[in-house]
Amino acid sequence: MRVSEKGLKIAVSGKGGVGKTTLSVLLCHIFAREGKRVLAVDADPDANLGTALGFPPEILEKLTTISENKELIKERTGAEPGTSGQFFTLNPRVEDIPEKYMVEHAGIRLMQMGKVAKGGSGCVCPESVLLKHLLRHLVLKAEDTVVVDMEAGLEHLGRGTAEGVDAFIVVVEPGKRSFQTAGSIVGLAKDLGVARVFAVANKVRLGDEEIIRQELNFLPILGFIPYDPALISADLSGVSVFEQAPEIVAIGYKIKNRLMEELGKA
Repeated sequence: MRVSEKGLKIAVSGKGGVGKTTLSVLLCHIFAREGKRVLAVDADPDANLGTALGFPPEILEKLTTISENKELIKERTGAEPGTSGQFFTLNPRVEDIPEKYMVEHAGIRLMQMGKVAKGGSGCVCPESVLLKHLLRHLVLKAEDTVVVDMEAGLEHLGRGTAEGVDAFIVVVEPGKRSFQTAGSIVGLAKDLGVARVFAVANKVRLGDEEIIRQELNFLPILGFIPYDPALISADLSGVSVFEQAPEIVAIGYKIKNRLMEELGKA
């Protein structure tokens, strides 16, 4: 699969708490430092990507969560969000939304998608339709390097969007439940047409690597992030990993370089 000339598109997923936001933060800052136009998309209902990226509270206060903007949803779909039995457009206009509903800090632009109240991958409601079309626009047409912090269920990822993703990264931690979730996510991603799926292992302790390789023998592993109290400290203090854990940043560069090699862009 050839990497889009309009900008690299990466989706990061995994079971809650495994560290997918940490990886998303590393990739966003690394690409920004390399001079790329970076768009970070928080598509996890437990939205904390902006804080993890180091965005100041006063900037995050200006951020509008798309799924909670009832006026926007009604305007673009023709239906009142949160209600059923309505007719609404299945092809809403989304091209102008990114510039209006993003904030920027330290060379990174951020959008917050939010969640669909009704939930479930089978939800066909105004909120779901708008979010899926918006994400598809960002993946297929945006010139930015786009990093999407996904939830494990891939709720916002439709087939057309998935086929435009250059790399889908599943973050795992040592543990059977995380490995099982990874297998489920890989199955969903490949069913949607994602061609390039990789893994990154987080919270890895001495002696874990070989076990992880055996459990994830169905996936190329881009790298291993060790268990590091500095990551917990960064989270507690509300600062970016880039400020708190230089050793982890160095590993992030290695993961990014390995990814680019896998994609033929080294």
